[in-house]
Amino acid sequence: MTGSTVDSAAIALLVPHSGSMRLIDEVVAWDTLTIHCRTLSHLSPAHPLRSGGGLGALHLVEYGAQAMAIHGGLEARSRGGSVLPGMLASVRDLRLQVERIDDLGAALDLHARQLLAREDGWLYEFSASCGARTLATGRVIVMLGKP
Repeated sequence: MTGSTVDSAAIALLVPHSGSMRLIDEVVAWDTLTIHCRTLSHLSPAHPLRSGGGLGALHLVEYGAQAMAIHGGLEARSRGGSVLPGMLASVRDLRLQVERIDDLGAALDLHARQLLAREDGWLYEFSASCGARTLATGRVIVMLGKP
């Protein structure tokens, strides 16, 4: 792997989100094409995306997108550059295996693999799991902004 563990202070420099909207706690490992992140933020009663007393599985897309942003930032930084701000443009083949994620009782593991990288955007596939249980899979297109 290109890099090893990345803590929350370093993550804060790589994603545009702050405070409780920064959903990823740590990067377990990453390389030029993949990233593995872990978090417990979905268990927080004060989670900013909670509604109706729970946190729906659809929010795993945001978790995956933040993992992708961290990966893009780490990759750019490893080449001496910086990443442009991005916007989630499309989600394809999303498969949710649970309805909620706030009741899982253990850490979320997020994996993303870059399938395509261009100057104007990225294509990633991602998965979210809790232990051996797959919670979600899908593909995401991120469009990058202008400098």
